[in-house]
Amino acid sequence: MMNPENDIRSIFSHAIRRVDPYEMIIRSISVENDTLVISHGAGTAREDLSSYRDIMVLGIGKASSKMGLAMEEILGERISRGAVVTKYGYTEPLKRIRVMQAGHPIPDGNSVAGAKILFDLASGADEKSLIINLVSGGGSALFSLPSKGISLEDKQAATKVLLESGADIGEINSIRKHLSRVKGGRFARTAFPARMINLILSDVVGDRLDTIASGIAVPDDTTYAQALDIVNRYHIRDRLPKSVVGYLESGKKGEIPDTPKQGDPVFGRVLNVLLGNNLAACSAARDHGASLGYRAVLLTSTLTGEAREAAKFFAAMARDIRRGTADFAKPALILAGGETTVTIRGPGKGGRNQEMALSFLNEFSGNQTGLEGIYFLSAGTDGTDGPTDAAGALIGPGLPHEAARLGLNPGAYLENNDSYHFFKKAEGLFITGPTNTNVCDIQLMIVM
Repeated sequence: MMNPENDIRSIFSHAIRRVDPYEMIIRSISVENDTLVISHGAGTAREDLSSYRDIMVLGIGKASSKMGLAMEEILGERISRGAVVTKYGYTEPLKRIRVMQAGHPIPDGNSVAGAKILFDLASGADEKSLIINLVSGGGSALFSLPSKGISLEDKQAATKVLLESGADIGEINSIRKHLSRVKGGRFARTAFPARMINLILSDVVGDRLDTIASGIAVPDDTTYAQALDIVNRYHIRDRLPKSVVGYLESGKKGEIPDTPKQGDPVFGRVLNVLLGNNLAACSAARDHGASLGYRAVLLTSTLTGEAREAAKFFAAMARDIRRGTADFAKPALILAGGETTVTIRGPGKGGRNQEMALSFLNEFSGNQTGLEGIYFLSAGTDGTDGPTDAAGALIGPGLPHEAARLGLNPGAYLENNDSYHFFKKAEGLFITGPTNTNVCDIQLMIVM
């Protein structure tokens, strides 16, 4: 017997399990005699551990602590030292690797302190050092070492403005790279001539390595001039700290060295390996949904655009499926993944997933039977949606009735970007707690 609300929760859980950082490392990494063997989508890489006198495990991101747990199990006493910076609450009990917690999505003092520790460890490495670097989503905020002349407060203010501007993650990170001593390939420059192997969990649509955690060990093809163009395109010049705009302008004039580009010799000592992404999570969700009896279709793992506009597409599809005018047979499970954006216009609280869910609900506003047989979940795989304690929101046929009973108007809350308080009152918040992974967002829609 199908239970759509329970099933949608179970499907999401299977997606998270597929990209569990510990499991991914254990599946992909092993040691055979003195050889580190890395199996990944592009093949197999091998590294002779006996040629190094110093093996460090470093890491940044929400999954770095759990990835570190797996690396300790695999390498054991071969690890000479290590440190990871993760989000508050996203920790594991590590023995040989120091765990530091810091702020996300806005960097804080611990983001700087942790970055300085990793910077010092990497800068002390030499050609006989192997750095295994664990990279995952959230690294841009958690690994924050501002360029000289830019304070933490300036970086915090700039990050807040960028997150509210409607710019996508690639655009945001192109600016972050040019305000940092470690992003945009600069961490690889710091560690050179050490050997650096980056094990990466992607939280970026399209899995661009130069965008994940702001590409700390990847060539950067953006420039100061392009960063300034983004500032102007989103009309945020007057909202950014003067030191930030001034720094970018100095870089455009050539007064500050740009980030390392393709062909820089530092990247000859770097290996980047992608271990997990949104497609892997979505595929696992689709397969589990099919095993429960749903006719499961994965639309895309690269969904972008305004969250509230994407919701309208899902709502239109739901109506068509229910009417039998779409090429998806019931009981249908429609899946998508990616990362949408929200342009902040109101004073409310929420995140892109809650905003998408609220916009979806608003499409059925005024018709309390409009959601009969329809269930919709939009949630972040990291367990956190924006500056809230929710991963997203889950809508079922009963939610419009509860909202009407409480006198809640979805459109009014949407106008104020106040999805969190709407769903908190209507009991529609989807709360998972920290998942210790991060591969963008997932949307699940069931139509019975």
